[in-house]
Amino acid sequence: MSARDGEGISPEVVRQALLLACQEGVEEQVVQGSTDECVLRLLSDWPIWARADQLPPDGDWVTWLVLGGRGAGKTRAGAEWVRGVVAGTAPYAIQPVGRVALIGETFSEARDVMVEGVSGLLHGGAPDMKPIWLPSRNRLEWPNGAIAQLFSATDPESLRGPQFGAAWCDELAKWPYAQATWDMLQFGLRLGERPRQVVTTTPRATPLMRQLVADERCAVSRMKTQDNAAFLAPNFMRTVVAKYQGTRLGRQELDGDLIEDRDDALWSRAELDHYRVPDEPALGRIVVAIDPPATSGARSAACGIVAVGVGEDGRGYVIADRTVEQASPSVWAERAVSLFHAVEADLVIAEVNQGGEMVETVLREADPSVPVKAVRATRGKWSRAEPVALLYSKGRVAHVGTHAALEDQMCNFAPSGTPDGASPDRIDALVWALTELMLQPQARPPRVRKFG
Repeated sequence: MSARDGEGISPEVVRQALLLACQEGVEEQVVQGSTDECVLRLLSDWPIWARADQLPPDGDWVTWLVLGGRGAGKTRAGAEWVRGVVAGTAPYAIQPVGRVALIGETFSEARDVMVEGVSGLLHGGAPDMKPIWLPSRNRLEWPNGAIAQLFSATDPESLRGPQFGAAWCDELAKWPYAQATWDMLQFGLRLGERPRQVVTTTPRATPLMRQLVADERCAVSRMKTQDNAAFLAPNFMRTVVAKYQGTRLGRQELDGDLIEDRDDALWSRAELDHYRVPDEPALGRIVVAIDPPATSGARSAACGIVAVGVGEDGRGYVIADRTVEQASPSVWAERAVSLFHAVEADLVIAEVNQGGEMVETVLREADPSVPVKAVRATRGKWSRAEPVALLYSKGRVAHVGTHAALEDQMCNFAPSGTPDGASPDRIDALVWALTELMLQPQARPPRVRKFG
């Protein structure tokens, strides 16, 4: 391959060709079979290979927070960012940065992952910009004179004094003295016209993580393990990912979600995970419940739409959440009716406090054959939800699969409401459904219908 061979070919074409070659195990043959520098340059040109979430975002940010699952490629993103700022290449930096801080949970973690790891700074990069590792001094030195110094989050005071133009912080959510280490780093990040830092971590709901996510000077990128599946062992994807996908632990460790539970919430993720089932059992009576918004249009609240059934064991099973955001009455009515038929439900429960007869009317217009029961709230949302939460605590309700948006709302619903002040629309629909099936005086174990 000559340099001219690459002219007129889009980066995406080159990227796909190189990825295909690597996946087929012929990368070494391709490189060794040609003396042309173009091949080596292409293989070390990270922007060609990287996914969009592995490249630094636009904007005037000070911190780039990369939240990623295990094996999602966040370490490679951090290492390539350091290479970019050291070399002073776009889109990383305008000019080379001469002093970089590398901070891990411990010295050994920083060395094993950030420096010597398969995605670390000693692997990859342009042939003429390979750093030298000086383990006795805990630092890397590049041919252009740039230096990256390793630090441990177990010793925040070691950051008192040195100064830097850039920093890479790995697995910040695990740091033992996170706030103190972070604070010391900020005082030292003062070289050059635009000192910046990148944080690569699997998220945990620590105070510092919450602080960064809320900081307007922090740009957040999210990446999932599944996004990097082509570079992970198939057995890992079949076993580990399949086992934990959708659970609280899986959403944190695989999807890179920042999962929080409020201490005063009615539900906890541990409780939901404990009683979760992978498949829908034989169900008897099934209802679809609707919590319609008071208004429609771009500023309206969501319309909660949840389906719940009762199994032959007498437990309630949450089988679907089809809540729709900012939709007109005709749209959410069609969505509810469609779910009614999909799960072969017996009844649609609709709260009519806000819409009155309109709610029943739009549902009957969508399908006049669907039986509708209007319900009216006479107590507050928290009071209505408490008996349903008690059913969960007794193990009488299970979720079939994962309903992430619903569960997020449940585990953040406190006496003061939701954190963002939004209506708990999904919870309201869930509460109406379970109240109808399990808390009404006439509720009895139903005749079980087995669906094929």
